[in-house]
Amino acid sequence: MIDQGRINRIRWSARRGLLENDIVLEKYFNASASAMTEDDITGLSALLDLSDNDLLDLVMARKELAQVEIAPQVLPQSHRVLEALRAIQ
Repeated sequence: MIDQGRINRIRWSARRGLLENDIVLEKYFNASASAMTEDDITGLSALLDLSDNDLLDLVMARKELAQVEIAPQVLPQSHRVLEALRAIQ
């Protein structure tokens, strides 16, 4: 389990310019924060490094991870978090 202070920091850094992203990410944190793992943090951080539009396109399934720049070593973690984000919307 991840320390609550760390969860709060990543939650704050997850604030986005597009309201749609903010809504999905807030729902994700509300549902998953207490059970987040290091892999979840890694995957989420990689997704948060994307532009707002790319992130929204991924969440809305208009794009797949292969169409955006994500480091290969974090693809499995990013895929897992992305699936959770898609399930929330």
